[in-house]
Amino acid sequence: MGEHVIKLPDVGEGVAEAELVEWHVKVGDLVREDTVLAAVMTDKATVEIPSPVDGEILWLGAEIGDTVPVGSPLIRLKVEGEGNFKEGEAAPAKAESKPTSEKQDTPTPSPSPQGGGGQLAASASKSERQKAATGEEKVQTESPSPLRGGARGGGTKVPAITGAPRPEGERPLASPAVRLRAKEAGIDLRQVAGSGPAGRISHEDVEAFIARGPQAARASGLAENYSVEDIKVIGLRRRIAEKMALSKSRIPHITYVEEVDVTALEELRAALNKEKRADRPKLTMLPFLMRAMVKAIGEQPNLNSLYDDDAGVIHQHGGIHIGIAAQTPTGLVVPVVKHAEARDLWDCGAEVNRLAEAAKKGTATREELSGSTITITSLGAMGGIATTPVINYPEVAIVGVNKMMVRPMWDGTQFVPRKMMNLSSSFDHRVIDGWDAAVFVQRIKTLLETPALIFVES
Repeated sequence: MGEHVIKLPDVGEGVAEAELVEWHVKVGDLVREDTVLAAVMTDKATVEIPSPVDGEILWLGAEIGDTVPVGSPLIRLKVEGEGNFKEGEAAPAKAESKPTSEKQDTPTPSPSPQGGGGQLAASASKSERQKAATGEEKVQTESPSPLRGGARGGGTKVPAITGAPRPEGERPLASPAVRLRAKEAGIDLRQVAGSGPAGRISHEDVEAFIARGPQAARASGLAENYSVEDIKVIGLRRRIAEKMALSKSRIPHITYVEEVDVTALEELRAALNKEKRADRPKLTMLPFLMRAMVKAIGEQPNLNSLYDDDAGVIHQHGGIHIGIAAQTPTGLVVPVVKHAEARDLWDCGAEVNRLAEAAKKGTATREELSGSTITITSLGAMGGIATTPVINYPEVAIVGVNKMMVRPMWDGTQFVPRKMMNLSSSFDHRVIDGWDAAVFVQRIKTLLETPALIFVES
């Protein structure tokens, strides 16, 4: 038998490290060749790491969320034969795991200082529960908690006044006299925390519950929740957080909102979809917007730029590579339609559909998720009236699409129903002046409101 060490491979050109986002195995698992062992992420592209050999997992070299350098040991397996680990090489420390037989100090359960939510204490015997249910008194034999204010009959007892409701169907422990007092006060004893042995409810508990007010007495089944769940920010969520923080900290945004009458565009879109050929995709709003942006950028090429603020250089691109912000089950990604200036309406639509499907399945490549020069963001029907899009750093502009609504519009003589949609667009104010931003959006508005102009060659 030998050992085989799997190192993090080179997952992309120029990538020196990757973030571990998922383990598919654990120590002790037997794996076959080509079994997926782990998944790592870099630049929003997730890469699976398969096993090159059959073997047993001996060691895992990182935890979820760790950044792993390329070439560093990631997994160690026990394999048939010699393996690739040679004597004298520095071996990674074997992962330690707690044996299942390890004894742990388990405190003896006792009634909670606040009644433990009214549940029976684990230390209460069956006979104790029966006695408590019939109203018989039981002398407390264990040492009282200092939170209770002294032993039974000695000192002043402070009754517990908080606690969660009892589980469904569990009978509260209380004497007949206590039950009568609760009934007269209109109190459900299942909502009262008991401070006595085995969670037994006393007169003091009932009176304390009444003193808390009618609102608490009427709160049938409602309880305050003090839980806090810590969720580690890893993988795509961390990439998004870092990118948004970088964008907002470096770019002074200016947002320009304009409404667009898309009634004619929607009529044209419906007509084209009705008459489309079998080899053409169904058109959405996005291909029309993309073609309008291409024409507008032809008149204002400075909008299609990347700003290297460290070097103080604006990289103005001739090729128009439009990123389409897409929501996936794992988070926001931006697949890129390359060279939109060379694509017609249907080609744009087909490429958007292809990239959106790949993004949702998690199969989009690093190349398909990078290289944008300007971005479109849309929430579809959830788009709201207006948004303030965050620029996809280091781009200088982003066009946001809001939801479409039918609104009454004045045509000069009467109100008529029109399909209206707002565009919310943000610009890097270091590079794009407010006037240039307005000219750009107004040009897009004109093209969308008169969609025939989209097809006119410049």
